[in-house]
Amino acid sequence: MDTLEELKSKGFVEENIDPTLDLFEEIEKLKKEKNAIILAHYYQEPDIQDVADYIGDSLGLSQEAAKTEAKVIVFAGVHFMAETAKILSPEKTVLLPDLKAGCSLADSCPPHLFKIFKAKYPDHLVITYVNCTAELKAMSDIVCTSTNAVQIVESLPKEQKIIFGPDKNLGAWVSKKTGRDLVLWNGACMVHEIFSREKITKLKERHPNAKFIAHPECEEAVLQMADYIGSTTGLLKYSINSDAQEFIVATESGIIHQMEKASPGKTFIPAPPNNNCACNDCPYMKRNTLEKLYLCLKNGLPEVTVPVHVIAEARKPIERMLEISARLGL
Repeated sequence: MDTLEELKSKGFVEENIDPTLDLFEEIEKLKKEKNAIILAHYYQEPDIQDVADYIGDSLGLSQEAAKTEAKVIVFAGVHFMAETAKILSPEKTVLLPDLKAGCSLADSCPPHLFKIFKAKYPDHLVITYVNCTAELKAMSDIVCTSTNAVQIVESLPKEQKIIFGPDKNLGAWVSKKTGRDLVLWNGACMVHEIFSREKITKLKERHPNAKFIAHPECEEAVLQMADYIGSTTGLLKYSINSDAQEFIVATESGIIHQMEKASPGKTFIPAPPNNNCACNDCPYMKRNTLEKLYLCLKNGLPEVTVPVHVIAEARKPIERMLEISARLGL
């Protein structure tokens, strides 16, 4: 097996796997043996979603990480999600199949620069989107997800001044929905920024009956065209409950697996990006594979750790989010 140094530079355990092994079966065995639970984000590859104990968006995954009885949490998602699980369950072992499964949005808001930005608005309350580092959460008053961002802002007094970061597109959408003037950090998610309004328009012409559904991390020009805007879970629920038979989906294409499973008779078309790639996969989310997941569970590595003082500070705004969400029935 790799040394810890090799593991850090590579990001994952590299080992030969017997090609005759049924990885689904082996993962099930290891989960029982190690009292482990697998939490997977909707943007993971279908094989990982199919082996997970729980599949969800950031809010659902945070809630699940907070209440699980398992000793080991294997987080099939990206680094900030595994950090969130560690913050909520510091006594548990949290594993991530590939440490290099990062996040372009989290990277767009370095904590040392945000600290300077925050100091300019001393009378503002800080709401940060969950897609950020543990250090950034530790500087926040409340954490939010795309599922509850609007309700969290609305739960605060109208006169309360607010900084919202790191996603400017989500922040602008929340500002529009609530009528509140938010000070926005200039960050964005690379996957949600590449959708092409022009190509979507052409696609809508070819599929006139299709509903166009989009995540609020998309740019305003794309959101203006949408029949429905919502979190990943919101998009999934809308596709299940709608009478429409065709959907153009503007978010990471991993969610389409769950949409097709829930509505096998309906057609789901990924919204086209403005480059030559026909896909809109998050390269970080897709760093995790079934093989890496198996080796991670088998070896108990790579493990995600968060400094104790950061856990203490970052836990407060996440718990505040979970309390508000519980109160509002989200």
